[in-house]
Amino acid sequence: MSQSCLSFLKRFRAIALAGVTVLALSACATNRASTSLDMPDYSGLSQAQTQSAVVQLGERYKANPRDTGAAIHFAAALRAAGQPAQAVAVMEQAMSISDSISVRIAYAKALAANGQFQQALNVIEASIDPTRPNWNALSVKGAILDQMGQNEEARALYRQAQVTAPNEAALEANLGLSYAMTNDLTQAEAHLRRAVAMPTATSQIRQNLALVIGLQGRFDEARQIYARELPADQVENNMAYIRALITQQNRWEVIESAG
Repeated sequence: MSQSCLSFLKRFRAIALAGVTVLALSACATNRASTSLDMPDYSGLSQAQTQSAVVQLGERYKANPRDTGAAIHFAAALRAAGQPAQAVAVMEQAMSISDSISVRIAYAKALAANGQFQQALNVIEASIDPTRPNWNALSVKGAILDQMGQNEEARALYRQAQVTAPNEAALEANLGLSYAMTNDLTQAEAHLRRAVAMPTATSQIRQNLALVIGLQGRFDEARQIYARELPADQVENNMAYIRALITQQNRWEVIESAG
């Protein structure tokens, strides 16, 4: 995600899939991790909290390596801490114990976070029952396809998932990120705005919206959103990062003409 807008946003999708917010070096202390078995998310924690979660969940996992729920949460925390290879190892062990949909989804996420996209795709495709579609599995498959450059196919999957889960902010946000990856920032913003208006919206989704707004040159608006989510020093770090990205991709003329 750092050599050009497109490469930046591709990396953004990889990190978003891994459960880590790209620009939020750490999140405010009031955020809490999701406790969902299917989709645990530790990306809303501060760096210290993430490290603590890795230690605590690691101890729980080591106490009973056959507890697939513990494995799923430990792997999610490892991904949030930027340790995808270790997450893959944990989920490979879990897969030898159970091939449940929850384990497969977590394994696919770990593989994708580690850049093993084709293997991740194979795992998630084997997890999707066309007669009983799981919205989370469809979402993960879409995110993988986005990373593989198959953006239209990915968007079709997000929309398919929305049929059974119309109020899931994550699906609307995924649509926004998909459009951001192809540099359609107007469409990206529209979907992310819809996502943040949903009851299931997370801090990460709101920060994704700030990123897309900032990349369009609306810095004050982006800063205001970040300020509601992050400590002041992290807000300014994020804004500096956005300005650096715009400079790298030579978007200043576009921004000035739009203004």
